[in-house]
Amino acid sequence: MYQNAPFVIDPTGADRHAEYRALRARGPAIPVDVLGLRAWAVSDPALLKTLLTSPDVSKNGRVHYPDFQQTIRTWPLALWIEVQSMLTAYGADHRRLRRMVAPAFSARRIARLKPVIESLVAELIDELAALPPGEVVDLRERLAYPLPIAVIGHLMGVPEDQRGDFRQIVDNVFDSTLTPEEAQANAARLFKATDQLIATKRRDPGDDMTSLLIATRDEEGDGTGFTDVELRDTMILMINAGYETTVNVIDQAVLAMLRSPEQLDLVRTGRAAWADVVEETLRAEPAIKYLPLRFAVTDIRLPDGQVIAQGAPILAAYGAANRHPDWHGRDADTFDVARKAKDHLAFGYGVHFCLGAPLARLEVAEALRQLFDRFPAMELAEPADALRPIPTLISNGHQRLPVRLRPAG
Repeated sequence: MYQNAPFVIDPTGADRHAEYRALRARGPAIPVDVLGLRAWAVSDPALLKTLLTSPDVSKNGRVHYPDFQQTIRTWPLALWIEVQSMLTAYGADHRRLRRMVAPAFSARRIARLKPVIESLVAELIDELAALPPGEVVDLRERLAYPLPIAVIGHLMGVPEDQRGDFRQIVDNVFDSTLTPEEAQANAARLFKATDQLIATKRRDPGDDMTSLLIATRDEEGDGTGFTDVELRDTMILMINAGYETTVNVIDQAVLAMLRSPEQLDLVRTGRAAWADVVEETLRAEPAIKYLPLRFAVTDIRLPDGQVIAQGAPILAAYGAANRHPDWHGRDADTFDVARKAKDHLAFGYGVHFCLGAPLARLEVAEALRQLFDRFPAMELAEPADALRPIPTLISNGHQRLPVRLRPAG
């Protein structure tokens, strides 16, 4: 299946940019080791787009991955291929599941959320403004985390007393340093918490997406609705994707602005907009570095003559593809909000493109606007190079984002 010794993906994500360069230098698609699982990492954007839109590539490991049963018992990231939702569906099943979820992210519903998001951001900013000048604040903890949790909690109808539990569980879903046993225990907690939320909303439905999904499950008995497992796993997908990824984009966007005052000046002088900052962040520092996994439905011959054999796993290397010089030129590694073409794969591509993209963009842009309006003298409290990444090969964020909102005196 593989012609060369695999390149080992670092599970801690210690130096993502060096890893991206190493992947690209080895070719458009190369054999890799992902926590002991052999796969093909695709870092060339043109090839990746082709594969992401090809019927020869599936996300349904139950059907198209011969080692599925063994993998879900022993692989730390098994949950990513084990769940049964539109994340892992293929063909008609994917279209069926996406059709039922799409109403949650309609333009009208997102428009209704805009004043809610503005109010939530304002509350968080007011809390920050009450802190003494000179105090060091972890903005990941005080802004990047609570905003998406509150928004997805509002959208899904998660009671406030359950949101803290979901945060820790979701963080662990993205942690690629857990042992298989730790990951399995965390998955069990996630299933239990989601089942509890479903039971709560069945007893007391509201104007939220969980209640809508439950109603869809209960009313459509002709085989076109959700199964019980699909309902649970769809909710898991929406909570995971709506929370963790947005945390990281806020984190990376704030850091980019603080380490590049000239970029911030472009926004303040009207030569760029906060929407430009959001898109360039998504391009240069996407929330998801690698997304596991897809599978070859049949043998796939690559342009360089290599063959991805039927059943082989495929790892979408979004971070490396977004910074590819064939796509964004020799300065692809440079963060530039004035860049004319900010195309990226941060939200995926093709039929699996993220439905929540408009919501994420709205949250990040509003958080940035209010934060930098209120604290124009904000500065990093530690050197940017000293900030440690969260320990994962999937997510792209930092363990802390310490800043001084207002210099002392």
